[in-house]
Amino acid sequence: MTVIDCYSCNREAELDQLPPRELISYDEQWRVVHATGSALLGWLILTPRRHVMEMAELSDAESADLGIWQARLARALTEELRVSKVYVAEFGEAPGFHLHFHVVPRPRDLAVERRGPGIFGLLGRQDDDQVSADDRDQLALRLRTRLST
Repeated sequence: MTVIDCYSCNREAELDQLPPRELISYDEQWRVVHATGSALLGWLILTPRRHVMEMAELSDAESADLGIWQARLARALTEELRVSKVYVAEFGEAPGFHLHFHVVPRPRDLAVERRGPGIFGLLGRQDDDQVSADDRDQLALRLRTRLST
């Protein structure tokens, strides 16, 4: 048996202990979390609940649910944050990564240079611009309510 050192899988193993920001919503195949190190409130990550590294490895059921999740998350973010657009992206270039999709709200007043791929400049932050865990938890609970209806 191969042991996988995967952050997403390790968090999945602790599902019942996760804070709201790491368990916004989930079903049998997908889990929604708020990104860490983001300067943008509402930067969500949609990740398969089983270890998958490439989109081609998704089952038909996972693939079908993927589109539904992406649309539901885009609607929830648009309604909750009153954003003008929601981006969805998947790159997966890091070795050994767990497949995941970025679902990113674009605020109406976002600077032009931060639009499109430039929005990734708001991720990977280790400074004071990072959205607090408390703010991510509060948003997670509001989104959880929206997604449950």
